[in-house]
Amino acid sequence: MTTTYHLALDCGAESGRVMLGTLSRSADNSDGKLALEELHRFPTGAIRIAGSMRWDVLRIADELRQGVKLAVKRSLPISSLSCDTWGVDYVLTRAGEPVLSLPRHYRDPRNIPAYDKVRKQLGEDAIFTETGIQFMAINTLYQLVAAKDADPGLLAAAERMIPMGDWFNYVFSGRAVGDASMASTTQLYNPRTRAWSWTLIEQLGLPKHLFPELVPCGTVLGPVTTEFATDTGLKAETKVIATCSHDTGAAVAGVPAEAGNDWAYLSSGTWSLLGVEHHEPVITPASRKYNFTNEVGVGHTIRLLKNISGLWVVQECRRAWEAAGITYDYTELTRLAEVSAPLKSLINPNDPRFVTADAMPEKIAAYCRETNQPVPQTPGEFVRCALESLALSYRRTLGELEATTGRRLTKLHIVGGGTKNLLLNQLAADATGRMVLAGPIEATAAGNILIQAMALGHLADLAAIRRVVRSSFPIITYQPRDDAAVSQQWAAAYNRFKDLP
Repeated sequence: MTTTYHLALDCGAESGRVMLGTLSRSADNSDGKLALEELHRFPTGAIRIAGSMRWDVLRIADELRQGVKLAVKRSLPISSLSCDTWGVDYVLTRAGEPVLSLPRHYRDPRNIPAYDKVRKQLGEDAIFTETGIQFMAINTLYQLVAAKDADPGLLAAAERMIPMGDWFNYVFSGRAVGDASMASTTQLYNPRTRAWSWTLIEQLGLPKHLFPELVPCGTVLGPVTTEFATDTGLKAETKVIATCSHDTGAAVAGVPAEAGNDWAYLSSGTWSLLGVEHHEPVITPASRKYNFTNEVGVGHTIRLLKNISGLWVVQECRRAWEAAGITYDYTELTRLAEVSAPLKSLINPNDPRFVTADAMPEKIAAYCRETNQPVPQTPGEFVRCALESLALSYRRTLGELEATTGRRLTKLHIVGGGTKNLLLNQLAADATGRMVLAGPIEATAAGNILIQAMALGHLADLAAIRRVVRSSFPIITYQPRDDAAVSQQWAAAYNRFKDLP
């Protein structure tokens, strides 16, 4: 029996964790099994200050450091670590200054004017042809233009723009790079040339020196810094690895799918990221029409996917009710939704109003009034509306994926924290008419750790990673309900949903 130990420093938009991964392999089970243990959890959420939304990356880095210290106390021979985070955000640095300014949150309101300006200036067709990326105001491209317009001195003072997950790996290794999975979220990366889009960068007048060296997913950056080793007690030879620094890339690596083209994945959490895996970019009139994105994964695979607002809508409703003095946990909100009447009110989760923070129940109510639908009255009705609308958006996106790729998608793998919402899993099966396979919850951490193992030579490839996931974690199957009346209800609801603005 051979056992190796690895740490996943996994940061999401609401919380971060340090996860210990134990990979055990024997002669008769060459790929092995993975066990995960959460050592440390902490909040990551945005800071609202002076009309802006920001990330306190120094506090997050310290929380990760504390989690690593807890791992070291186990006296285990930790081989490696890697950090993954949400996409599109970045940190500006220069020599002696690892953080020039607290980085802006992707939902910061100043992105909207830059989004409109750049699309008008360059044209959407030209941008999409160069990058193959879905148009969203949160993308790094628009953030950098907003920064250039609002504070050109800050960009001029910076030596590097390091994508968020890569920045934490930089802090721990001393090597500043952009891994391909994270770079591909920026809308400043060309997936055909596998390089920064110098064409767009020059057209936008962005300083070329800001953009770091690019490396493929699964690159060993080197040992931890002396400072980090001394502070945490890690051995000096512990490796820092750029796995998929973008958490969705790590999660898709952790999808327990078998070979074939009949499956799609859904990384379910604050965002719903629904797509298929391809071996080359899909930059076509169809992918442009449906606003798909081409993000990079392990082995330069392409994640052809769409970003959907996800459980963010429910999270923001809960936050609004909590601010009003009414506290619910997610289990209670789901129970209230389950006993509420089905398919009364629907929203388009990708309407721009639902992407920004604050006053979410009021936004849902206003949308329902504008579209002549019943206005939800109770927390259960609001949450049911959000979950059913998500499920219908999955149905639409799966149809668009089939139209774009020519594939027949019969299975939907749902991974991530959203799989804990059993109601949403069943709604997804009913709405799409497809088998749903839910799990693992910890797909991102599993993918992160198993890419580390692959980088160190313990696993052969992405197929081996997925074999380990299948043998290590329970997968729950949800079938569409075999009820003609239910199917008719969903069909009628989908027709209403398609007509929503």
